[in-house]
Amino acid sequence: MSAVNRGLRQASRTLRLPQTTLRTSALKPLSTCSKHAAPLAATSTQHQHRTRFSTMASLQSNAPTSPAKAVEYDPEIRDIADYVHNKPIDSELAFDTARWVFLDTLGCGLEGLQFKECTKLLGPIVEGTVVPNGTKVPGTPFQLDPVNGAFNIGAMIRWLDYNDCWLAAEWGHPSDNLGAILAVADWVNRTNKAGGKLAGGKVFTVRDVLEAMIKAHEIQGCLALENSFNKVGLDHVVLVKVASAAVVSKMLGLSEKQTADAVTQAWVDGQSLRTYRHTPNTMSRKSWAAGDACQRAVNLVLKVMKGETGVPTVLSAPVWGFYDVLFKGKKFEFQRPYGSYVMENVLFKVSYPAEFHSQTAVEASEKIHAQLKSMGKSAADIKGVTCRTHEACVRIIDKQFKPMDNFADRDHCIQYMCSVMLVFGRLTANDYTDGGEAATSPLVESLRQKIKCVEDPKFTADYHDPSLRTISNGLTVELNDGTVLPEVVIEAPLGHRLRREEAKPEILAKYKRHLEPHFSADKVKALLELGQNPKKLEAMSVDEYVDLYVVKDSKFV
Repeated sequence: MSAVNRGLRQASRTLRLPQTTLRTSALKPLSTCSKHAAPLAATSTQHQHRTRFSTMASLQSNAPTSPAKAVEYDPEIRDIADYVHNKPIDSELAFDTARWVFLDTLGCGLEGLQFKECTKLLGPIVEGTVVPNGTKVPGTPFQLDPVNGAFNIGAMIRWLDYNDCWLAAEWGHPSDNLGAILAVADWVNRTNKAGGKLAGGKVFTVRDVLEAMIKAHEIQGCLALENSFNKVGLDHVVLVKVASAAVVSKMLGLSEKQTADAVTQAWVDGQSLRTYRHTPNTMSRKSWAAGDACQRAVNLVLKVMKGETGVPTVLSAPVWGFYDVLFKGKKFEFQRPYGSYVMENVLFKVSYPAEFHSQTAVEASEKIHAQLKSMGKSAADIKGVTCRTHEACVRIIDKQFKPMDNFADRDHCIQYMCSVMLVFGRLTANDYTDGGEAATSPLVESLRQKIKCVEDPKFTADYHDPSLRTISNGLTVELNDGTVLPEVVIEAPLGHRLRREEAKPEILAKYKRHLEPHFSADKVKALLELGQNPKKLEAMSVDEYVDLYVVKDSKFV
């Protein structure tokens, strides 16, 4: 060995310092902002000794460490964990509504399978993979791991923008969470029936799924009431991820603290930009974004189940927390505590596969179409249309002169949706497809550019009023001969709480319509009867119920 090398080795030995073992204190219980919450705290180790030589000096020093300082979880996180673990749901209205949402959502997923743009994304990551005791995907032969299963179910549910809706400062579709809930419940059941011990050997019933849906709806919906994520450019699927992570963690038998950890991981995870919902980038990702959120939620919960910890001040940490980085420094505001309000007041999409802020406008257009027909006139006789509407509609789907480049552009343009109804007297999912009759109609395109939206502050106020929550639109049509038709105003769409009983037969008819392309007449009849027998349905094991939807030789997949 050269003298130089020997010198370097000696110098290196001289500089080495013995390494100390890191110590952390036990969890220190802290009070929470909710009287029912279990104490939640995390620990952090702070070293008093530092040297100027290296950022690693604290790991190489023998200096004593200070006692670990307990870090309290953000109260917003604690409230969610407390609600999921400690709040019983005793509202029969919520359970009854959840049953209708459950059936409607599964039907919407089956309808999504009729579109190749959807089915091309489904199935295992590696073709041919079958996961023993895994999640089964309704309407398909696929049996997948719960993470990919959550994506598959979530994507097909959301594909056509036809499942339930929640409108407030933020918008969204709370039944998107069923992608994660159903995937995990099915996987847990099949695993445990095969001798596994997931969640302590739990076997979920449909009633358990309905309760998880109520809580996921509530978390997503209450966060949306006063907090606008779209105004800072974030997509509402962040709320799907947070809500799904919360309820799935409880389903998998995690502790209240672990639920808090999973929720913090959902907030710290990368958040989707809304750009894929808006010109010039409108595209199909908006149809699988909820599936992605479900997938991420399940993945994060499984990591916490393996021992991964949380990020206690993920929201409030100065500089690096969610509030400072992504919410312009503003804290979340809350209108009400978590209960069952959202499920009880959720909006069903019954009449049209259309973005919900347009539902009443399309209904008004249907009435005007009939009126024109009775007058011996048609959409070709229209000179102009004024749509009196609410602020959220103007911000999201007012696209009077913007080009309609694809399916995603069309189903988020109020002018297009109203024009199709005025011209053809219908609005179906096929009316959004490239090359279709509606998409290529010169009359639809010319009429689209004649429809002007104007905000009515009263409509906007009613939209935000907790006692009303209406989604009002009023259409006034002027004809080429100078005739101005009386304004047609629809305040609450079919499927709104104020029209719930009126909507139920239509929800059932919609569910039946979505079942028919996939199953025999006898199977459709059996599923309809089961869906209308709450006691029998709710007592069923989830895996046995999902098996009723399996299609081994699907013509769509």
